[in-house]
Amino acid sequence: MATSALGAILFCNSAIADQTATTSTVETVTVTAQKLTDARNGIQTQLGASTYKITADEIEAQPGGDNNLLNQVILQAPGVAQDSFGQLHIRGEHNGLQYRLNGIIIPEGISVFGQTLDPRLAGSVSLITGALPAEYGLRTAGIIDVQTKSGEFAPGGDVSIYGGSHGEIEPSFDYGGSSGNLNYFVSGDYQTNTLGIESPDGSSDPLHDRTKQVHGFAFLQDILDQSSSVTAIFGTSNDMFQIPDLRGLQPDLGLSVNGQTAFASNNLNENQREITHFGILSYLHSQGAFDFQISGFGRYSSLYFTPDAIGDLLYDGIAQTAYKRDEAYGLQAEGAWHLGDHTIRSGVVAQADDLASRTSSDVLPVVDDIPGDVPLTIPDNSTNHVWSYSVYLQDEWKIFPALTVNYGLRYDQFRAFDSEDQVSPRFNVVWQPLDDTTIHAGFSRYFSPPPIELVASTDVALFNNTTAAAPTTADDTPKAERADYYDIGISQRLLETLTIGLDTYDKQSRNLLDEGQFGAPIILTPFNYFTGRQYGVEFTGTYANESFSAYLNAALERAAGKDIITSQFDFDPGDLTYIADNYIPLDHQQIVSVSAGASYMWQDIRFSADMIYGSGLRKDGDTPNGDHVPGYTQINVGVSHAFDLGGAGALTARFDVINLFDDKYEIRDGTGIGVGAPQFGPRRGFFFGLSKSI
Repeated sequence: MATSALGAILFCNSAIADQTATTSTVETVTVTAQKLTDARNGIQTQLGASTYKITADEIEAQPGGDNNLLNQVILQAPGVAQDSFGQLHIRGEHNGLQYRLNGIIIPEGISVFGQTLDPRLAGSVSLITGALPAEYGLRTAGIIDVQTKSGEFAPGGDVSIYGGSHGEIEPSFDYGGSSGNLNYFVSGDYQTNTLGIESPDGSSDPLHDRTKQVHGFAFLQDILDQSSSVTAIFGTSNDMFQIPDLRGLQPDLGLSVNGQTAFASNNLNENQREITHFGILSYLHSQGAFDFQISGFGRYSSLYFTPDAIGDLLYDGIAQTAYKRDEAYGLQAEGAWHLGDHTIRSGVVAQADDLASRTSSDVLPVVDDIPGDVPLTIPDNSTNHVWSYSVYLQDEWKIFPALTVNYGLRYDQFRAFDSEDQVSPRFNVVWQPLDDTTIHAGFSRYFSPPPIELVASTDVALFNNTTAAAPTTADDTPKAERADYYDIGISQRLLETLTIGLDTYDKQSRNLLDEGQFGAPIILTPFNYFTGRQYGVEFTGTYANESFSAYLNAALERAAGKDIITSQFDFDPGDLTYIADNYIPLDHQQIVSVSAGASYMWQDIRFSADMIYGSGLRKDGDTPNGDHVPGYTQINVGVSHAFDLGGAGALTARFDVINLFDDKYEIRDGTGIGVGAPQFGPRRGFFFGLSKSI
C-alpha cells in the first residue's frame, strides 16, 4: 500500500513537472514570437506618414465581415474613392498602390478584376499614405500593408457558408495553430455569383456576369531560437469573369462580317480569366540593437481575354484574343540599428520581371475608306525582360522626448521599355506638444515607373487600313512619374474614447501617370500627362468604448493634368489638342468622398452599419472630363449572433443588407479620358451566413 502510494505521488509529481515544462515552453515560444514580430515591425517606420489601420475585429464588425473583398474594406479608409472593376483611388491618384504582407512587397500583377488577398487572412490592414519615409517607393499613392494572422496568437478557426442575392454562394475556411516552434495559418474560399463585374445598365442581375473564384493562403513560421525565425507565405487565386452585356442594342458601325450585319447585344460572349500565384520566404534575426530581415519573393500572374468573334467585330471593328503573363521575382533586405536617440534604417529591393504578350486580332480590311466583309487576322506577340532596384538609408532621430525627425535618401532605377532613375530625399517630423496632441509634417520626392506589365506592346502600324486603325499614329512610350509631395496633419484626442484628425497634402508632378481602358479587352494601359497636380484635405474621427464604436472619414480633393505625351494613339485627336493647352480634371477625381460606420454589441448580438458617399467621378462635358456623374450614397447594415454550443464550440449566424435603400447609382457613364464602358454600383442585396468554430 505504501509502495503504491509512493508511486502515485511520484507519478503525480512527474505529470505536474511535465505540464509545467510544457506550459513554460509554450509561454517561451509565444513571448519569442511576439518579440520577433515587434522587431520585424520596427524595421520599417511609418513616422510622419498618414496611417489608417483596420483590425480583424473591425473587419468582422462591418456588414459582410470577412466575406467582403479587400477593396471594400479599404474603401472605408479616408481619401479613398471607388471606381469600376474594383479599382480604388487614393488622394486623387489613379492607382499607384503597393501591397505588402507583413511588410514584404508583393509584386504587381496583371489582374484587373480579381483580388488575390482576402480579408479573412488579415490580422490588420493598414493604409499608409502621404509623405512616406524612404523605405516606401515606386508605388506611393498608398501602401496596403496586411499583417497576417498567426496561429500562435489566434489559434483555432472557422468553417463558413455565406450567400444570398445575385446567386452568391461562398463557402470558406480558416484555421491557425502551433506545434512546438511552428506557427501556421491557412485559409481558402470559393465564390460564385452573377455580379462579378459592375452592372453596365444598373440592373440588379446583369446579363452574362457570372464569376467563379478560388482563393487559397498559407502562413508558416518556424522559430529557430530566441533571436531568429523563418517564415513562408503562399497564396493563389484563379478567377473567371464573364463580361456583362448591355440589353437591346444592335451594331451601329455599318459593318458586315461574312454577310452578317445584325447581332443582338444580349448574345455577346466575352470572357476573362485571371490567375495569380505568389510566395515569400523570409529570414528574420533580432540581436541586441540590430534587427534585420531578408526575403525572397515571387509572383506569377496571367490574364486571358476571349472575345465574341462575330459580335466584337460588328460592334467595335476588332475581335481581339489577348494573353498577358508576368513572372516576377526579387529580393528585399532591410535592417534597423537602434542607437539611443537614433535608429538607422537601410534596405535594398531588387526585382526582375519576365513579360509575355500575345494577341490575335480579327479585323476587316479597309480599301478607299470602304470596309471589307471577310475578316483578316493580325498577330502581335512580344516578350521582354525588365528589372528594377532600389536602395535607401534613413535616420530616425529623437531630438527631444516630444520631437522626432526622420530623414533619408532613396535611389530607384528601372530598365524596361526605357531606362530611368532618381535620387529622392525624404524628410518627416513628428511633434507632440501635449500628451493628447500630435502634429506631423513631411516632404517626399517620388519616382514612379509606369506599371511595366501593362505597357502596350502593340505595333500601331499593323492596323493601318483596317477597321481597328488608330486615330493617330503617335505612340511615345510611357515614362516614370516624378513628383514633389508635401503633407501636414494633426491628431487630437479629445476624450479617452474620441480622437479626431485633420490632414492636408499637395503633390506636384511631372509626367503624371494615369491609366485607361482602351479597346475591348479589359486591360488597363498607362499614359502620361506632361504635368499634373493633386491636393486636398482629410478629416478622420473615431470613437470607441466597450460595446460601441464608430468612425467618420471625409475628404476633399482636386486632381488635374495637362498635355498627354505618351500612348497618344489611344486618344481622340481633338481631345489631345485641347488637353495640350488646358488643364483638365483627371477622370478619377472625386471632389468629395465620405465613409462612416458604427458597431454595437448587445450581449451576444452585434449590430453594424457603414456607408460611403461620393460626389461622382468625371465624365465628358463641354470639355474632356468636364463634368461628373451624379453623387450617391450607399448604406449597408448587418446583424450577427454568436451561439455558444458548449463543448461543440460556437456557431455564428449573420444577416447583411448591402445598399439598404437600393440607391441606383453610376460609377461611370462610359465617357471620359480612358473610360471604356458604363458601370453602376451594386443594387440592394440580402445575404445570410453561418460560421462554425473549429
